[in-house]
Amino acid sequence: MTMTKKVNIIALGMGALFGFLMSRAGATTYDFHAKMFLFQDFQLMEVIATAVIVAMLGVFTLKHFQVQAVVTKTPVDFVKKPYQQGLILGALLFGIGWGMTAACPGTIPAMIAEGKIGAIFTFVGLLLGTMAYGILQTYMQHEHPKS
Repeated sequence: MTMTKKVNIIALGMGALFGFLMSRAGATTYDFHAKMFLFQDFQLMEVIATAVIVAMLGVFTLKHFQVQAVVTKTPVDFVKKPYQQGLILGALLFGIGWGMTAACPGTIPAMIAEGKIGAIFTFVGLLLGTMAYGILQTYMQHEHPKS
């Protein structure tokens, strides 16, 4: 078995585990999203806060031990991205979409795997929004090239 195939199998397993854990934590339940946004139940906010803390500790650990990528063996680098114009508007649109659909992009595959039909429409909206962003970026680059 090739290295790439092994990495893909490991990634698929980790993705399935991640989806399972999100499902068990309630992150794929529409009611938990709605109640969080209505400030009635903070279970999902606790899950998100826990994920942020674990991610911060993970990044700190990866930086400290200067780990290398599994496949390429290159050092893992955490480069801070520069501020981009439109970031605030994008975040606002993301939040509105999350509030309207009760699903963030990370939960959509797990919701689809659970058989929640509404998640398919959210996924289609995510794809259309991503496509619109790409078209708009291409248009903006051609109309206003950076000098």
